[in-house]
Amino acid sequence: MTSVADTNPLSLHWWKAVPNFGDAISPVVLAHVSGRKVVHAGVNRAQVWAAGSLLQVVKRTYTAAKDIRPTIWGAGLLHPVHGVKFTKHVNIALVRGPITAALLELEVSRFGDPGLLISDVWPASRNPNGKIGIVPHHTLMDDLMLTALLDSDPKYQLIDPRDPAEQVCAAIAACDHVFASSLHGLIVADAYGVSNTWLAPSGQSRLKYLDYAASVGRAMPSPIQIEEIPMADLPKPDAPLAYQAGIDACRNALYASFPKALKAGANA
Repeated sequence: MTSVADTNPLSLHWWKAVPNFGDAISPVVLAHVSGRKVVHAGVNRAQVWAAGSLLQVVKRTYTAAKDIRPTIWGAGLLHPVHGVKFTKHVNIALVRGPITAALLELEVSRFGDPGLLISDVWPASRNPNGKIGIVPHHTLMDDLMLTALLDSDPKYQLIDPRDPAEQVCAAIAACDHVFASSLHGLIVADAYGVSNTWLAPSGQSRLKYLDYAASVGRAMPSPIQIEEIPMADLPKPDAPLAYQAGIDACRNALYASFPKALKAGANA
């Protein structure tokens, strides 16, 4: 019998309150891996939770079992949570990193952020353009030090995380180097093999950055300040990432852990 692809869309929850490419790539990657259309769903109706620091929202939503038992695939924590009984009411296929796993008392050995697969969705040849990309967290777009840096030298390129996701990813992929206080600025740079540096995430929890870094085996020293960027010692634009093997392992884990039941044709 010939299989017929499941045409029902997958429901995914992602943060939509403020335009942000890191959230916007979650449904794009999920559609790529599942082979199905993906639609936004509220916290009580989502079948999947993927890219983002969303697990504290899952905890609040699933203190008790519901008629939908969602799949967690690559999501992480923003901050520690107290009590992990909610994990009995969800299916955990994969979490972002080992810090999230430890805080949720999960005995797992593989991790991955779905953003690492964006280069499979929107491939880009590595042709560095001489630009140093700056990807601030969306809350830091009007920072005065950032404005002064951008005005100081045309090599610095502001990459606005509120722009369309495909445009942001293409801009990151073309840079010589990226400085980012946006977590997915760092992740997308890793996906495209672009060297990158953690920029101080003023007002943001650092747990999510360290969780991701640990997942790919990346040394993550303290983030630098905007005013320190001109003094930074940057690698050659074509230098391979020292932790590429860790990125590859996470990418493999993302594909391998995605539930077959959620793929197109699973219910044919």
